[in-house]
Amino acid sequence: MTKPMPERVRTCYLWEMAAARAATDPEKRWRHLERAHILSQPWPWPHTRNHIAMLALAIAQRDRREALGQVMRIIVAAPGSALGRYPEGNTGRARVGLTQPMPMPEDLVALLAAA
Repeated sequence: MTKPMPERVRTCYLWEMAAARAATDPEKRWRHLERAHILSQPWPWPHTRNHIAMLALAIAQRDRREALGQVMRIIVAAPGSALGRYPEGNTGRARVGLTQPMPMPEDLVALLAAA
């Protein structure tokens, strides 16, 4: 069973998700969702919730490739998180491989390390 998301991580995750909803610029929305994705990867439900938000944005933008990629990611997000099999730092976008680790922003490294 996965441990609950630590409060500091949850607060930052929820802030990034809210900032994504509030942003009017699509690139800023994606950046906030990508940061939320990095934070959410170790926890099944937040990770899946993030991909659902990414799917909604892809549909709103009529981006078929991104939408299809997000459907696949929704399917594997919870099991991957529950099993601890996710690529750290991966932004969660369809243009990035499902298993490709990526460098993390320093502030998120520090936040996750403290958790």
